[in-house]
Amino acid sequence: MVSLLCSLRQHADEIRCCSFSASLLATCSGDKSVRVYSTADFSERPFSPLTGHGYGVHCCRFSRCGARLLSCSTDGSARLWSPETGEPAAELRHPERAALRVCAFSPDSASVLAGASDGTAALWDLGSRTLRRCSAVSDASVVACCFSPCGQMFVTGCTHGNLKLWDLDFSLLHEEKDAHDLGVACCSAAPHFKVGKRLRRSQSNFRLASCGQDSQLKIWIVSQQDGAGRSTPALPISSCASFNPSHTHTHTHTHTHTHTPLLRPSCRYVTAVALSPSAPWIATGSMDRSVNVWRIGDGDGPCTRCNRKRRACSGLLPADWTEEDVQSWLREEGLAELVGPFRANNIDGPELIRLNRETAAELGIDGYSYERQSIESWIRGKNKSSPMTNLPLQTSLLTPNRSLKAAITRWRSSQ
Repeated sequence: MVSLLCSLRQHADEIRCCSFSASLLATCSGDKSVRVYSTADFSERPFSPLTGHGYGVHCCRFSRCGARLLSCSTDGSARLWSPETGEPAAELRHPERAALRVCAFSPDSASVLAGASDGTAALWDLGSRTLRRCSAVSDASVVACCFSPCGQMFVTGCTHGNLKLWDLDFSLLHEEKDAHDLGVACCSAAPHFKVGKRLRRSQSNFRLASCGQDSQLKIWIVSQQDGAGRSTPALPISSCASFNPSHTHTHTHTHTHTHTPLLRPSCRYVTAVALSPSAPWIATGSMDRSVNVWRIGDGDGPCTRCNRKRRACSGLLPADWTEEDVQSWLREEGLAELVGPFRANNIDGPELIRLNRETAAELGIDGYSYERQSIESWIRGKNKSSPMTNLPLQTSLLTPNRSLKAAITRWRSSQ
């Protein structure tokens, strides 16, 4: 069973990529920003959004330990950030300033790889912040890349549909032509694979998942012998999640969710997917600018973060809140005047998430945004009704619309 935990709608353009660390979720978008959320309650971190890129951000990745956050953009740069403070740590520029479409950390986080629209791949050493090599790997845009689990090889995929395996000196080890007929969209490697009933681990043998516009997900076994693929027909696949050691399957997403019928967040294309390394969660990003976080399982088992029943965990998500949780949250936010109406209408977490302007008006909550000076003048004039609906106002309490303020600030900075 898969259930929706929350929807994040802070981005102003389509979502390009999502990435989890043990405690954070990062998302990036065509709006030039990277946003960072705490997985404790999926609230946005105070320093978010990260806005150093000059054009749309195509990819964001956490290092394996979660100590670094990487992003790349059409502006030709890959940027390193501190996930804890949002401070920029380094800017890695493509030598020809070609648009970077995808990026990846090496397993030891010592190197960064990025694929560009001019068919090149660039490899940087993070210790010295220097470009190790930039070479042509395709005659088409490089839109997928990943390191092998041992870190001694990497894979690139291009819009012409070819997959290539390279060593760190950019010597071609293997090419799979037309791996995806209409172009590769994503690839991800896993260190383990099963042979019969035995689980084998090898530096030279690993699984590679790739997906593309040909409606196929393929699992390749990369070894001394030729790789073998397995595909599943469906609709065009835009993203496949990194393999997670705690899961035995790979998640893929299309715009109608044919592979996972329980996921139905949007009628628009789902463009990104990520698996949490520390909890049974999936994040999906869409062209409708939203990010949805899903929980795998029935939700009645132990919480993976604190080994207690989820409802007893202090980090409850709004979808799990009881009526008392909602009322406690209102008091903590300084909205004690709303506790009565919420209690009278039995508003719990799921009801809170579904609350809109119409239902808020029924509770005596206006739900619209005004200039503070104007609405205060309206209330001082002894007007006890909403300026928009003419419905009676049960309270004169004003709540700052921080999301709208942030959106206005971003718009002004872009002009």
